[in-house]
Amino acid sequence: MKKLVLLLPLLGLWACAPQKPLQILGEVPDFELIDQDSREFKGKSLEGRVWIADFIFTTCQGPCPRMSSHMRQIQDATDPSVQLVSFSVDPDNDTPAAFAAYAKGFGADPSRWHFLTGDKAVLNSLGKDAFKLGGIGGGVDHSTRFVLIDAKGRIRGYYGLSDGGVVSKIAKDAAALKKEQG
Repeated sequence: MKKLVLLLPLLGLWACAPQKPLQILGEVPDFELIDQDSREFKGKSLEGRVWIADFIFTTCQGPCPRMSSHMRQIQDATDPSVQLVSFSVDPDNDTPAAFAAYAKGFGADPSRWHFLTGDKAVLNSLGKDAFKLGGIGGGVDHSTRFVLIDAKGRIRGYYGLSDGGVVSKIAKDAAALKKEQG
């Protein structure tokens, strides 16, 4: 019993210990695409903001609706300054109008959650080279991971759709990046 009493204060200190900074896993280059409102969207507009990305398509009958549902939960669980970006893996069908209807169906806040489509080569390069999730190359088989990006455009975390507690993990890490940002 004495040992337990002596350990309790140490456990309290451990619980209050600062979180280890997230690793830098890559960098997202600037890009230009089209959003759900048919407006040009530049990657530079995300500078100075923490953001979360995923890759989806509007006609998906598989994991995309679940991913978008999680993004909606992330929208609700994070600071209003955190941005959300869903990139198309099927730009032939993911028109701005299709994305606008899809966004509405998930209750996306248009000031925070951007659905981007456009040039296949740009989307493919982002998926494959920048995010390291694989290209969009003509098929709709794609990664189901979310990516956390810091205010300097650096990738700081990957989170699988099937990871337990993914929404709370992303929200916690996004808050840590906001704090790190100052």
